[in-house]
Amino acid sequence: MRVSFINKLKLNISLLLELGLLADHLYLSTQIRGKASKTNQLPKFYPNLIDQTFAIKNIYFTILLIYGQIHKRQKSIKKFIIFQISILQYTYDLYIYHYNSTFHHIQDIYYRKAKEDQFRARSAYKLLQIDDSFQIFRQVERAIDLCAAPGSWSQVLVKKLTEKNYLPSESCRIVSVDLQEMAPLDHVTQIQGDITKKTTVDEILKKFNYQRADIIVCDGAPDVTGFHDIDYYIQSQLIVAALNICLMTLRDNGIFVAKIFKGSDIKLLYSQFKLFFNQVYFMKPKSSRASSVEYFIICLQYTPKVQTQNFHLYTFLKEIEEAEKQKQEEIIDKETEKEQSKYYKFITCGDLSGFDEN
Repeated sequence: MRVSFINKLKLNISLLLELGLLADHLYLSTQIRGKASKTNQLPKFYPNLIDQTFAIKNIYFTILLIYGQIHKRQKSIKKFIIFQISILQYTYDLYIYHYNSTFHHIQDIYYRKAKEDQFRARSAYKLLQIDDSFQIFRQVERAIDLCAAPGSWSQVLVKKLTEKNYLPSESCRIVSVDLQEMAPLDHVTQIQGDITKKTTVDEILKKFNYQRADIIVCDGAPDVTGFHDIDYYIQSQLIVAALNICLMTLRDNGIFVAKIFKGSDIKLLYSQFKLFFNQVYFMKPKSSRASSVEYFIICLQYTPKVQTQNFHLYTFLKEIEEAEKQKQEEIIDKETEKEQSKYYKFITCGDLSGFDEN
């Protein structure tokens, strides 16, 4: 057992050396960028991960273990080595992440194309490709862009409405809403606010002179944690907030487009949106990366089953439920009344000769 354990450590020593050099390289790269004191990406359990002495100490301890101290505390030593290897593996992953984040955009066609067309982000082509498939900008004069920063979708709205000669016009308005401050855009009215607040809805309606919008788009997404279930839940809350905005600001037969994360209950999401829209579609544009779980939901012909002034979606769904319940009760009452109004013929049967009037 001692020999096999030593052999395993000898096999791992080359990996430790390579990862140690990567740790040094990452340390130097952070020094050059001036971010050595801002290592927010480092795990909390080892704050001094990127340190020149760190890799050297690990290699030194490994060499000591190989030359004669393996017989002491074999299990604890094995756990210690595995733990150190996992930390160095994390350093390697972090290095690869920084490398990819630096050079990935250079190879991205849509990233380069966005720079050429002066769009603020490559996501502009996602909305353009959605329009190519569904022609969502027909007869659109008033538009709302939720979670608008940095503003690429607002740029697409301006471009499309300008092509249709709707802009510049007093009746044509584009309102962009985001928590963050956004650089100004021509023909775009910006609101820095929270889409979960009713005050934001009131401000949007005020910008439209209390007229309803023809289309609402939302490209918002949470900061990805890496845990799909958590990311999916947070994204679904953004969708609920955007749908709340639709209840108060979208006209009949209006259009709603939003980013979603694909999950196991995609059919449930479809059924929920069918309560508000006659046509619901899911699409993944070509400009969306294949590795991404993002999809887009395209909802056409906004026709709510009941008219409401409630901002909260839960209350609105309760109203729909009560309206459906009342409708079912009316149907049952009509069927019962029709059943009771039927005339049933009385047919005598049997031998009644043995009975008299008494």
